[in-house]
Amino acid sequence: MPISPGERRSIPQPVRFGKPSPFLNGLRCIKCAKVWPLDDHLSGCPACAQAGTPASVAPSFFHLPSLCTPQDIPFWMAYPGASELGEGNTPLIDLPRLATQNDLERLMVKNEAANPSGSHKDRMSAALVRRALDIGPRKVALASSGNAGASLAAYCASAGIECVVVTTQGMAPGWRRSIELSGAELIVVGDPVSRWELIAERVRSGEWYPATNFTTPAVGSNPFAVDGLRAMAFELYLTLGSDQPTDIVVPVSRADLLWGITKGYADLVSAGLLKVMPRIHAAEPFPRISRALAGENWAGRFEGQSPFRSLGGDSVTYQAIAALQQSRGLVVSPDTDETITAQVDLGRQGLFVETSSAIVLSGLQTLRRQSDIARGASVLLVATSHGYKEVDSRLGNRSMGVAETLQKLRFDCSDGSLQ
Repeated sequence: MPISPGERRSIPQPVRFGKPSPFLNGLRCIKCAKVWPLDDHLSGCPACAQAGTPASVAPSFFHLPSLCTPQDIPFWMAYPGASELGEGNTPLIDLPRLATQNDLERLMVKNEAANPSGSHKDRMSAALVRRALDIGPRKVALASSGNAGASLAAYCASAGIECVVVTTQGMAPGWRRSIELSGAELIVVGDPVSRWELIAERVRSGEWYPATNFTTPAVGSNPFAVDGLRAMAFELYLTLGSDQPTDIVVPVSRADLLWGITKGYADLVSAGLLKVMPRIHAAEPFPRISRALAGENWAGRFEGQSPFRSLGGDSVTYQAIAALQQSRGLVVSPDTDETITAQVDLGRQGLFVETSSAIVLSGLQTLRRQSDIARGASVLLVATSHGYKEVDSRLGNRSMGVAETLQKLRFDCSDGSLQ
């Protein structure tokens, strides 16, 4: 149960920004539930890895303090700390016209594009940098197609930590420029798999500290980074109180965001602040998680092509399956055409989001057609990034209509350049 602010002072170890929370009792495997000592279990749970069923670990708390204001949120995190560059507490925007069009009581967007580097990755970067500073100065490294690299490069620059971003030739010029201006080292390799191989080699040698997944099969990003995403659930709790959405739709690749939000809501329920969490649904560009849920081995490969760079990849993580099971959520794969149209629909509401973000609206529409989200529901969409970053890479420096945009994206996808 939560404790009062006054009780917080009676805890033997004081809460110190930049140091592990005194409420933290280790890292718990999200599959077998074994609690491991506070350390960097970078390949996930050692026991599950040995058993051939790789799964990530997540910070485990023996107690959670009160949560009354946004100033209390840091004390719910594995590494308490003030906002570094202004991340978090992003706007919650009502979309009444789209709510009416989709027969919903309420439709909201959590606009993560308002974070400093323009995406939800800033929450992860801030949390990861606190861990890196605590364990000592090493180069922080990650594999990224854009958003995560630009974000972590900025936060490492702010903290005075060296950063390495491993990417492919397809990285958009805007992201590349942002990373280079921060002073981070940018390494270009031939394909996405080579990114993980290079990071794995340097992590094992002790040269680099990884922010993102580098293992095959994948388990997800650094658990201290993923922990930063829990704050989104806490912000929604503080803003909406007992009037939480019935359903949340999240874009997914390896499901860091899906798991982070689910874990945050699970903590709110365990602390007695909510009776039940919303159903949290996943929108993916082609069937991966859905195939795993249908019985395929989640540790296998799921071939497919995504025209949306931020949602590419052929792997599934156990955290995706666990999050959907825990939140009673579903997974959908909207058509590319529907997602491009959804991007236009959101633009007509004043929100220019990345196509990888627009999939949450097309995902919602699919779920409504299937009656998986009820008429009159209250729905939240998580918009992960704004659309300005991808204009010069795929659509050119000119205006395109919907039909021409679709033709361009189909060509890029068949070319394989945006996987």
